[in-house]
Amino acid sequence: MTQIKDIQPTEVWSVFDQMLQIPRPSRHEEKIQEWAVKFGEDLGLETIKDAVGNVIIKKPATPGMENRKTVVIQGHLDMVPQKNSDKEHDFVNDPIEAYVDGDWVTANGTTLGADNGIGVSSAMAVLASTTIKHGPVEVLLTATEETGMDGANGLKAGLLDADILINTDTEDEGVFSVGCAGGIDVTATFKNKTKKADKKYAAYKLSITGLKGGHSGVDIHLGRGNANKVFFRILKAAGEQLGVKLADIQGGSLRNAIPREAFGVVLVKPKKAEALAALVAEIGEAVKAELINVEPGLSVTLEETELPKTRMAGSLQKKLTNAVWAAPNDVVRMSDSMPGTVETSTNLAIVKSDDQKVVASCLVRSFSETAKLALATRLEAVFSLAGAKVELTGSYPGWQPNVNSEILEEMKGLYEKRFGKQPQLLAMHAGLECGILGATYTNWDMISVGPTIKYPHSPDEKVNIETVQKYWDFLVDTLENVPVK
Repeated sequence: MTQIKDIQPTEVWSVFDQMLQIPRPSRHEEKIQEWAVKFGEDLGLETIKDAVGNVIIKKPATPGMENRKTVVIQGHLDMVPQKNSDKEHDFVNDPIEAYVDGDWVTANGTTLGADNGIGVSSAMAVLASTTIKHGPVEVLLTATEETGMDGANGLKAGLLDADILINTDTEDEGVFSVGCAGGIDVTATFKNKTKKADKKYAAYKLSITGLKGGHSGVDIHLGRGNANKVFFRILKAAGEQLGVKLADIQGGSLRNAIPREAFGVVLVKPKKAEALAALVAEIGEAVKAELINVEPGLSVTLEETELPKTRMAGSLQKKLTNAVWAAPNDVVRMSDSMPGTVETSTNLAIVKSDDQKVVASCLVRSFSETAKLALATRLEAVFSLAGAKVELTGSYPGWQPNVNSEILEEMKGLYEKRFGKQPQLLAMHAGLECGILGATYTNWDMISVGPTIKYPHSPDEKVNIETVQKYWDFLVDTLENVPVK
């Protein structure tokens, strides 16, 4: 089998191979930060780790290029930890099992971490290169991007000297991202009221699996199923028609991933067990038919299980069910000014219960700050009416396109010269760090580029090998042609 480190360009893939060996899920980034610091120091370069875990490495200009504008190449060190339910993998301790699958590199049952590992690898390859001609280069590797953009939010002014930011977190080769949506988290918390489970009931595990999931910004327009919505669609009917009780719910796992799976234990009187099985099958088949073209792998199962000690109080179950089912989800509005682009969306990412509480988490995205807040408060209203305590947190700004960008014009010309076609310009619905970083470093001329990555934030994540070569060649071209100060 082809080794990851031997794929062309080896400058990039050999670094990515190192990253695959280092666990780096969000909020467990100490090992990858240590690796990044050592990488810079071993090259004899000025290396800084700031108070929030960002790593900054500075490389002087090559001879004759000292008069060029300073470029900062930026990526994030963390990755999304998603796996298939039948895959044994500890993201805090285990390396990623990557392999070559035809024209792609993917992973065995887990996310790959090409988002944003390939971008980080390209930045490190620039630092290590002795052949690339470039002006002053700074590499900014941010912390905890995937679960709150903590590194970008915590970056202090004055640490970097750059004039131009090249963000490496765009996931379609030949597409230049020139703007992005802002976002805000909406978290609804119910106090869990429980009752002793009546031994006259039978217990069943209801499982929603096989959905594709994906990135809640990049993939939200694809009409994929939401496991939480499917679960509570069934529960609403089962509760109203058969008196089914909910014991617990574990749906989704990450705020910025479309939920692929949801599992819960439900209780029903034995004489109504057959009716419950029929109802679950009926609704399951209806949902499959509705989503057949986008979710062919959807599975809805009901299996008998051990009776739990407690169940959720009926009043709370009703309020939770109605709130989750009523809450807006998916694309809410398309953009008028950017045809084909999602303006505003929300993802009902997580619904989870424990002995003390039940938490529902949504991530709202929009290019419009007012529309973002309007949708967030709309969700707040739904869950508040159901009796939940609702918090709006983690708001971050969008990145407005700059039509007069010097680096954009330079890179457009370079791309057309090398590849014989013009790049596509895109304002991403996904949240890039550029908006936050640009609010701190207001002088930066910003752009985002990258290779083609499919299905980020899901175990189907894969990166196209050919486009990594194209992306690397183009990045080198760009650095060699950065405008004069």
